Amino acid sequence: MLYCVQFGRRVIRLVSATVHGFFLTLLAMFKPKVTLRYPHEKGPLSTRFRGEHALRRYESGEERCIACKLCEAICPAQAITIEAEERSDGSRRTTRYDIDMTKCIYCGFCQEACPVDAIVEGPNFEYSTETREELMYNKEKLLANGDIWEEALRYRIKKNQPYY
Repeated sequence: MLYCVQFGRRVIRLVSATVHGFFLTLLAMFKPKVTLRYPHEKGPLSTRFRGEHALRRYESGEERCIACKLCEAICPAQAITIEAEERSDGSRRTTRYDIDMTKCIYCGFCQEACPVDAIVEGPNFEYSTETREELMYNKEKLLANGDIWEEALRYRIKKNQPYY
């Protein structure tokens, strides 16, 4: 008799737990959906998001980088390589600006160290590749990224100005 009572209590607990679970599921069905259908819908990005690197230009079209090499010096992963030479007018400009994106840890130190906002980390996070060589960014690739994302980069820098 005692066994039947204990068994009955277990069955009641099991049934009540199951009904409770169904009730929670029913409630969840009427809540707003939070899942995004990723390639077609994209969630909001913070203006401080650090994505794909880009080199910026001035309005005149001249590259901003003055070859001070602060970004190369501060990079903890040693992912940046810069070579520079002096121009005929006495200014220095880069002849080689490479970033090994397989080494980069996206810390943002290069962006913070740059006195002229030449190197920035932009909003692009969709840059998967099929080979490692495609992740070795040279000056031309970085300048092309800057040209593509300039409007978004300008907006992000303006929004983040109080934090720097």
